[in-house]
Amino acid sequence: MQDLVSIIIPLFNESENVDFLADELFKTFGTNQLFEVEFILVDDGSVDNTFNKVLATDFHGLQVRAVKLSRNFGAHEAIRAGILKSNGNIVTFLPADLQDPPDVSIRLYEKFITGYDIVWGQRRTYQKKYSEKLFSEFYAYLMQRIVFANFPEKGMDLAMFNEKVKEQLCLNAEANSSIILQIMGLGYKQGFIEYDKVDRKRGTSKWTFAKKIKLVVDSFIAFSYFPIRLVSFVGVICFIFGIVWTIYIMSRKLMFNDVVQGWALLSSILLFGFGITNISLGIVAEYLWRTLDAARNRPVFIVDKIVDINYDKSDGQGK
Repeated sequence: MQDLVSIIIPLFNESENVDFLADELFKTFGTNQLFEVEFILVDDGSVDNTFNKVLATDFHGLQVRAVKLSRNFGAHEAIRAGILKSNGNIVTFLPADLQDPPDVSIRLYEKFITGYDIVWGQRRTYQKKYSEKLFSEFYAYLMQRIVFANFPEKGMDLAMFNEKVKEQLCLNAEANSSIILQIMGLGYKQGFIEYDKVDRKRGTSKWTFAKKIKLVVDSFIAFSYFPIRLVSFVGVICFIFGIVWTIYIMSRKLMFNDVVQGWALLSSILLFGFGITNISLGIVAEYLWRTLDAARNRPVFIVDKIVDINYDKSDGQGK
């Protein structure tokens, strides 16, 4: 019996890209004999009629489950919703813009069946603006040094995993988190393949600067105690600096009596001190807010509607 691979594809305002996406998926998987495949297309609160476009698109006989979320929760939350609503014993995901080519899923599977629980798609080269490339490499560098030492230098966006991992992700749906880092942190036997990023063919990127900043904050706060340790470290350094500076000022006053009184030095010290204090309070507040958010136990995502396309109703998978 063949494996059923569920491929999760989050969409946000991708109506102009849906036809192209359907054609490319058919080109890659229409003649695939290695495994059965279903596509879980998750509309993450689009405002451009993406969901209706998915329902009206010809997927050339491919099994597609269209999932509509009640609002925009974020790409990682959309992937979590797709995982929860998937039927496959193996799960992976793809971006709707196809900058990660669909045939990478086949290569992931070929590696996966050699005995891995998780297989990662590790970037080898990619076509991006220099600023985006710089951000990706800087983010990967920070993840290597602070979170997971085995995080690839050029980052990764794709993973294929088995039912054990799927079960853990469904049991522990984390808000304000990174699903990539959560999967990596589960352990299990992990392997890697390399692939080349390509240019986006249709539409514009939804990967905004604000989303990049949120990813960095989520990655550190959710998977590392480094920020809170940094607060303590900065506090100790400022305390030592304050003692040394006080001793120096007192010594100058007693020995040379040449300390000039004035507001400039005092204001500089106060601004520096209050700046460090507020940054420290902000970091602590991030942890407290996330603790409160977890304690409320609000849903990470809300599914509004599910429509199955080209499913055989007799196989128990259709709805």
